[in-house]
Amino acid sequence: MQTTKTLREGSPHKRAAILSAARELFLTDGFDRSSIGAIAAKAGVSTRTVYDYFGDKRTLLRAVVEAIGQSLITAIKETLDDTLIDVTRHSDLEDALVTFAMRIATDMLDSAEYATLQRLVAAESANLPAPVEQPMSHVPEEALAERLAELGRAGLLDVPDPRLAADHFIALTFGVAISRLGSANAAEDTRVRPLIVEGIRAFLRAYRPA
Repeated sequence: MQTTKTLREGSPHKRAAILSAARELFLTDGFDRSSIGAIAAKAGVSTRTVYDYFGDKRTLLRAVVEAIGQSLITAIKETLDDTLIDVTRHSDLEDALVTFAMRIATDMLDSAEYATLQRLVAAESANLPAPVEQPMSHVPEEALAERLAELGRAGLLDVPDPRLAADHFIALTFGVAISRLGSANAAEDTRVRPLIVEGIRAFLRAYRPA
């Protein structure tokens, strides 16, 4: 049962150590076989500290997943800033969108953080909230939607519904690659890039201003 007790924020250093230890043990030993005592010992804290900070093991698992998810969201936002913030000409838009998508398809989807998140979610789905209940589950799409809206205000796109446009962008690029190839990791499969490029061209045909 998930805890209802009031939790302490505590020391950032101890909190980070607990999350790191839990992440490693959940991956190597699995959620069921990883005890709070083992996590505390690996983190160099007392079991009382783990309970005070996280309440129970399931809440700790969720905190591990949320921390990884937050780091990936930060990476996505940084990539958006690096690739789509200074686009001012129609002639540059396709290349900028391709650069953004390929950065995500290599730097992020080939990262240890993403692989860890996938493994934990696949192995421990019964102990995690459903995707629709996860507060960060739509943050990447919202961040992309915000940037597409900015491109719309600059006259480079016609996006009456930026969030729908973000969903279409993802479906036409990463979604097609996953559906066709089982993965959108361009670092592992050279077939991903052509699918992404054609998907972006289809997106631009739909959203370029008349």
